[in-house]
Amino acid sequence: MRILPRLHQLPVRLATGAFVLNAGLSMAAGDEDNAAAVHGMAVNAYPFLKKLDPQRFVWLLSRAEIAVGAALLVPVVPSLVAGAALTALAGGLVGLYLRTPSLRREGSLRPSQEGIGVAKDVWLLGIGTSLVAEELCCRSRPGSPA
Repeated sequence: MRILPRLHQLPVRLATGAFVLNAGLSMAAGDEDNAAAVHGMAVNAYPFLKKLDPQRFVWLLSRAEIAVGAALLVPVVPSLVAGAALTALAGGLVGLYLRTPSLRREGSLRPSQEGIGVAKDVWLLGIGTSLVAEELCCRSRPGSPA
């Protein structure tokens, strides 16, 4: 597995990593009302999360975002690993978007005004899957640089 990212991956890793890290740090600084709102939205999409206390849930989610953001920012974390982590996080967020009707226009996948902030997570999913696909594709090609 290639350790250092390819040079062309650095801009997308830095921009995405900074965005995700900021989201995690901002969430970690939230209050009880914010935790209840975030948890409530997540429970509507993923009912099994009801078992978690809202503050515990937000604490775990913020730590996951901080870890993924840091993995993207630290160049010694392989792009395959950082991309897989981003794909998992973004997949959950896109699932939240798809499972919450109020985030979409009626009868459509297009976001409602309330859904724009969550709909953007499809970009994160695309970035994560692109990092993973490139690493899997390029390492198996004969003559490709290791």
